[in-house]
Amino acid sequence: MTKEYKRYLVTSALPYANGPVHIGHLAGVYIPSDIYTRYLRLRGADVISVCGSDEHGVPITIKARKEGVTPQQIVDRYHAIIKSSFERLGIAFDIYSRTSSPTHRQTASDFFRKLYDEGKFIEKSSMQYYDQEAQTFLADRYIVGSCPHCQNDRAYGDQCEKCGSTLSPDELIEPHSAVSGSVPVKRETKHWYLPLDQYETFLREWILDGHKEWKTNVYGQCKSWLDMGLQPRAVSRDLDWGIPVPVEGAEGKVLYVWFDAPIGYISATKDLTPDWQKYWCSDDTKMVHFIGKDNIVFHCIVFPSMLKAHGGYVLPDNVPANEFLNLEGDKISTSRNWAVWLHEYLDDFPGKEDVLRYVLCANAPETKDNDFTWRDFQSRNNSELVAVLGNFVNRALVLTKKYYDGEVPACGSLTEYDRQTLDELSQIRPSLERNIETYHFREALKDAMAYARIGNKYLADTEPWKLIKSDPERVKTILNIALQITADLSIAIEPFMPFTAAKIVKMLDINKLTWNDLGSASLVEAGHRIGEPELLFEKIEDDAIQRQLDKLEAARQANAAAEAAANVTEQKEAVSFDDFQRMDIRVSTVLAAEKVAKTKKLLKLTIDTGIDQRTIVSGIAEFYTPEELVGRQILVLVNLEPRQIKGITSNGMILMAQDALGRLVLLQPGDSVNAGATVG
Repeated sequence: MTKEYKRYLVTSALPYANGPVHIGHLAGVYIPSDIYTRYLRLRGADVISVCGSDEHGVPITIKARKEGVTPQQIVDRYHAIIKSSFERLGIAFDIYSRTSSPTHRQTASDFFRKLYDEGKFIEKSSMQYYDQEAQTFLADRYIVGSCPHCQNDRAYGDQCEKCGSTLSPDELIEPHSAVSGSVPVKRETKHWYLPLDQYETFLREWILDGHKEWKTNVYGQCKSWLDMGLQPRAVSRDLDWGIPVPVEGAEGKVLYVWFDAPIGYISATKDLTPDWQKYWCSDDTKMVHFIGKDNIVFHCIVFPSMLKAHGGYVLPDNVPANEFLNLEGDKISTSRNWAVWLHEYLDDFPGKEDVLRYVLCANAPETKDNDFTWRDFQSRNNSELVAVLGNFVNRALVLTKKYYDGEVPACGSLTEYDRQTLDELSQIRPSLERNIETYHFREALKDAMAYARIGNKYLADTEPWKLIKSDPERVKTILNIALQITADLSIAIEPFMPFTAAKIVKMLDINKLTWNDLGSASLVEAGHRIGEPELLFEKIEDDAIQRQLDKLEAARQANAAAEAAANVTEQKEAVSFDDFQRMDIRVSTVLAAEKVAKTKKLLKLTIDTGIDQRTIVSGIAEFYTPEELVGRQILVLVNLEPRQIKGITSNGMILMAQDALGRLVLLQPGDSVNAGATVG
């Protein structure tokens, strides 16, 4: 039997305040959260939606160090950008707080202290990396080295962002401190741990037995963690940015961000209302966490264990985590600037907030990773929002203006087709509600758009513009029904496209409707005078899309240049001028070229050095065909000792350059020079 709830507490993952919000965050967390919350508000439910900036942790201190500013300056900057971006997109949180607030500091400290005083933590010492020059313990992100999987020499101690592998500092090849560049040493340090293994039985009963309705990706990941066996998890770390551990002997230690951040939901609610406890401590509250899949373990395993250990708090009823959204076939990456940033989108596409909301919901990564492309964005706007939704509303309102001076005509007798249409419309609401309440927002959006699709078909089939002269009474009924569908549409799309819904209400010149009004017979009374029609959506032209693609291409090229610069080899040891003078480098011409049998990389070249003709074997077959080489002038080191390669005597070396991707490029004189000309 489904439990009845008196109120709802909706939380959205706290965005990390070391950068702006991008479309991956929106599709994964914030648009689904807003759809659900707006739906509940339309139903008249007691619901609050809380969120805020996650402002502690190592990445923020790293960014501050790179920019030469304080961590507080970093979080102040991005908190303002994120908060403003959400407001402009219509994400209607009841409060958008921050974990650097006094309320949060006190709440997190009190939470830790209660568990500490009740003996819920265990203390243990471990060996961790320490920077002797900077005189500080190093968090995983402050340790840099080469990835053991892909050899990326800029991998962090917790992850390689190039290949995506999860790492530990001990796995890095040649680890060094990101603070001083020195090689760290291991030192002993003491920390407090939450013994998650003690909560395994509770978690198994609560999740595996009690929440089989959770999304497959969420339930499966939880089961996997539990089947592997949980281990104690540190709740403190050695760092100077964060909430100090509130016990004696913990100098230089702060609460680990994974412990600190989810408590931010509680502190935000405290800042919102003095009645915060009724949302957090009453069994008749339904709490829903909206998160991305990278946060599943924290919201389904760790935070519930914290709440259970503390006691007195409700546990989440559902955690509908989405998968990841890619961009133009590539993983979104903030470090590579491969993203569509929300604040930039809002500047580039003013008035098109709902277009982004629509596209990201229609293409939401609910069950698997999905891909956002600018061409699909353009197509959905032009062929769905403009041609379907906008077209229907515009025709219904414009025809009413044209034929009846904006006065809603009375509905006369219904035809069989009218009844079929109304019956089809009546079947949408149950499906729409079911899909929203089970977090299938893509399907719910299709349901909401069905009002416009049915309305469009109704007008196209009945053709009131043809009937107006021959059967004006019939046209009154047609437009009355079309206006009722338009009013229904303003309700159905409000959770998904609130700005568009508000425009429809304004054009109808009616009061905002509630969810209970959806499907009612006379939402717009006969004789009511509507407002002025206006276009809901405009076509997006190719040049606007090309500008976005050009921006991404510029990011791609900048990344390639940065990678090339990072992969430039260090200067070799100095040589004397006499050593250099001993090298005999000459401009030479390739006379003939052929592949060396049973090899993939080798070419046998016949070279005119100006002083003789000789054979050189070179490993460039992957980059040049024999036909491309014949006739080219190249640079050759002619006084290199001969070598036997695959039974061929190679007498010299062709000079090449190797780029950041490992490609070999011939070095050639810029102008034609006689063979035998020396280089020096």
